[in-house]
This record gives sequence, structure tokens and C-alpha cells, in this order.
Amino acid sequence: MMTNLFSVFDPSTNLGDMSLNWMSTLLGLLYIPMGFWLIPSRHIILWNKIMYKLHMEFKTLIGYKQSNKGSTFIFISLFSIIMFNNFLGLFPYIFTSTSHMVMNLSLALPLWLSFMIFGWINNTQHMFAHLVPQGTPAILMPFMVCIESISNIIRPGTLAVRLTANMIAGHLLLTLLGNTGPNLSTSLILLLIITQVALLVLESAVAIIQSYVFAVLSTLYSSEVN
Repeated sequence: MMTNLFSVFDPSTNLGDMSLNWMSTLLGLLYIPMGFWLIPSRHIILWNKIMYKLHMEFKTLIGYKQSNKGSTFIFISLFSIIMFNNFLGLFPYIFTSTSHMVMNLSLALPLWLSFMIFGWINNTQHMFAHLVPQGTPAILMPFMVCIESISNIIRPGTLAVRLTANMIAGHLLLTLLGNTGPNLSTSLILLLIITQVALLVLESAVAIIQSYVFAVLSTLYSSEVN
């Protein structure tokens, strides 16, 4: 029995003192090696096309420079791991690791911190210039520096909170509707099933969109330090 509404997101599968829920984060890796051994199927071809499209888009966002060759694959890998975990969380009895701030901050914070360290060490003047937008009146410059600094500092938090909130919202709605099932009549149960299927389709779209948003925003943040 649930003690509160959010207890469905609590890690509960344990082996001794070790929580097994977080092992679901690695389940996506089980699907990847098959593509290297089997004759390329339509799924593998589709996945390769998606990766190529993402590579071209991230390459445009970062800006083509000699030093940036291959850096798009960092963000493609980020997109892949988030999307796999978002999708796996839609299956019954699989823990949704991306619905926890611990997981999302572990992705966002080191990435943002590495961009900041690289930018301030190698492009200090450029980073200072970013703190004051072009055309700002002199009297507003101290306020703009404070605002821009705060907006820069909270970036990893906003990335993590956005992904966490979107994952939690859909799962909570599915849980709430599912818990009403035993008390409904046969005709209403049919309507409930149709609603749940529609919500699952919506959550599948959210799983892709949120992983794409996370990767694109990370790419944009990296392009600002060059």
C-alpha cells in the first residue's frame, strides 16, 4: 500500500543493503550490442539515420571548428541514455531512473561544470563579454551581470528539474488513473483502458522530446564557451 502519492518512485527492490532499482539504468546497454552482430535490420538502419540527423544538427549548433570534430557524439550519447531510460520506465516493474534528481543532476552538473571550467580558462574575455548583452545601458550593467550570472549558475538545476518534472507528471497521472480501476464499472473500465493507452503514447512522445531537449540545451551551453 502506498504511504503517499510519490512512493511509486521510491527505490524498493533491494538485495541486502544494495538497491537493485538503479540497475535499470544499464538495461539500455543490452539492446545496443545486438546491432553489431546481427545483419542490419530496419530498426538498426532507422537508429543509424536518427544518429546521423542528430550529428548534423548538433554539429550546426556547436559550430564547425577543427577542435570540435567528434564532440557531437558526447551529446548523441547523452540523448541515447536519457531516451533509453525514459522508455524503459514506461514498462511495468522497471524503475524510472530519470524521474530522480540524483540521476539527472549527475548528468547535467559535470557537463555544465566542464563547460564553465573550459570557457573561463581558455576564453576568459569571451565569457566576461557574455555577462553583459550588447547594447545594455551603462547604468544597468551591474544588474545584468548579476542576472546573467544567476541564470548561468542555475542551468544544470533547470535541466535536471525539467526532465524530472516531466517524467514524474506522466507517471503520476498513469498511477492515479490506474488506481481508480477496481472501483469502476465495466463500461468505464473500457474508457479507462483507452485513456491509459493514449497517455502511454503521449508519454512515449515525451520520452523522446525531453531527451532531445536535454541534449540540445547542453549543446547550446557548450557552444557559448567557444
